[in-house]
Amino acid sequence: MTHPLTGKWRIEEMELWDRAFIDLLGPGFISFDDKGGGDVRFGAVDGQLDCAYAKASIHFTWDGCDEMDQAHGDGYAQLEDDGTITGEINFHRGDESTFTASRWTSSTAC
Repeated sequence: MTHPLTGKWRIEEMELWDRAFIDLLGPGFISFDDKGGGDVRFGAVDGQLDCAYAKASIHFTWDGCDEMDQAHGDGYAQLEDDGTITGEINFHRGDESTFTASRWTSSTAC
């Protein structure tokens, strides 16, 4: 059975950064696969996720880069009643930002 958060999600809003920053290198997103992994990209951040699945949420650690510097942290995402997800992305010993995301669609890529 597929987890309800599996797939790609368009990051719509973040507590610390505006839409221009979120989409700096293309549409910001977070994705979760059915094998315990995933990806995140927003601003100059690009990372891979290691996920732990609960019934309607996912907790993850991530490892990647931020402006070409090594970066890592953790976070979570949870399914909301309206079909969106909310969560938080944290940098180890750094910024912490909440986010809201909606399911990726073909029109999302624009």
